[in-house]
Amino acid sequence: MNKYVISKIDGSTTELSEEEISSFSESLHGELVTPSSTQYDEVRAIWNGMINRRPGLIVRCHGAADVVQAVNFAKKHEMRISVRGCGHNIAGSAVCEGGLMIDLKPMDSVHIDPMRRTARVEPGCTLADFDHEAQAFGLATPTGINSTTGISGLTLGGGFGWLSRKYGMTIDNLLSADVVTADGQLVQASKESNQDLFWAIRGGGGNFGVVTSFEFQLHPVGPEILSGLIVHPFDNAKQVLQFYRAFVADLPDETAVWTVMRLAPPLPFIPTEFHGKPVVVLAAFHNGDIGEGERILQPLRNFGSPIADVIGPHTYAAWQKTFDPLLTAGARNYWKSHNFQTLSDGLLDKVIEYVNKLPSPHTEIFIGLVGGQMNRIGEEETAYPHRDSNFIMNVHGRWETPAEDEACITWSRNFFRETAEYATGGVYVNFLTEEETDRIKAAYGANYKRLVEVKTKYDPDNLFRSNQNIAPRKVAMS
Repeated sequence: MNKYVISKIDGSTTELSEEEISSFSESLHGELVTPSSTQYDEVRAIWNGMINRRPGLIVRCHGAADVVQAVNFAKKHEMRISVRGCGHNIAGSAVCEGGLMIDLKPMDSVHIDPMRRTARVEPGCTLADFDHEAQAFGLATPTGINSTTGISGLTLGGGFGWLSRKYGMTIDNLLSADVVTADGQLVQASKESNQDLFWAIRGGGGNFGVVTSFEFQLHPVGPEILSGLIVHPFDNAKQVLQFYRAFVADLPDETAVWTVMRLAPPLPFIPTEFHGKPVVVLAAFHNGDIGEGERILQPLRNFGSPIADVIGPHTYAAWQKTFDPLLTAGARNYWKSHNFQTLSDGLLDKVIEYVNKLPSPHTEIFIGLVGGQMNRIGEEETAYPHRDSNFIMNVHGRWETPAEDEACITWSRNFFRETAEYATGGVYVNFLTEEETDRIKAAYGANYKRLVEVKTKYDPDNLFRSNQNIAPRKVAMS
């Protein structure tokens, strides 16, 4: 009879019999995947190609009942667990070594109520899945900028994108969530029910349970919006970035402009002689009247001598997919991130210095303009506290082979260290790599102590620890 060696939560291992595994499998509506299953390698693979862990078991959940069964089975056998939505998190927290991976990807339904302007979204949905359904009614909620990102991890960490200046973060539009807690109970968290849990899951990550359904507020968006890219040669980077800094200071909430610095990919609208050379890319977005958006963006389009300008009307759903080709799954990824209130000249000089020595053609530095409605929410209203930031910078270290690891990681770390003096000290938790456990408190600031209390109440034994972990009080003190 086969034996299954499983990692326990304390780091030791235990053996489960074939009878125990078979009984567990029969209790599920979904599928139990083992290391001998033909689809095992496909199911355990996640977005960041640097992560290569092998779970002992994978439960492909088809509903909340499967999640309850998986949590109870893990508790019974003291198993290490991880929870996968779409597996897009940079730290690779979706997959654990030797334990039980709760895979929510098969749970991917979206239900739109166009009259109430709400959406009920399951945790296996990507942003593209969500947008496809909501845009059929000319509706959306603020999410991220890569359509293959999962709604679950994005929301639990905070979530921000093109619509956030107008409508706030993803968590600011969360109305309720169904959560399977560590005791195997399915509860609803909202402003009316389990308010402490609702507060904590709005930015506190997957520390408090497994969300099996999200309810979002929707807003009129598109379907057609004004968006596109302006590309400048890097020789003019300082002047372009200084103009950008001044230009965005007075933008209305409907408009956002982000900047990306990288080696120009071989896109058809970029002249061939600039392919593979550093460029400054201004990514512009306006949700509202197209003519008004063109008027607002005209000074940005008139500045300098861009080598490409492809701003025009696009569908919102298509714009959400613009950067997907540069962020496909399987590459090796390492990120470093800072929050800023302002973009000082000293910071811009450092950015330019490091772009001039990019370690990989796939590596980039992006700076997202936030503010607006994001900053009008009190820092204690949600677990995500950084409501004073106007810019969020992420270093997308990205490359193809293990041989490049050392050079690319070193470049990223050095750049992060040399720009820290210009930053607020805060950080967006979804941008933390698995090694950055020392920055978890910085991610939550003054809210950290309250999060520990909520964690202690809902997960006192730290069952949900495959994340940027907030340890419960007795674990933290031991």
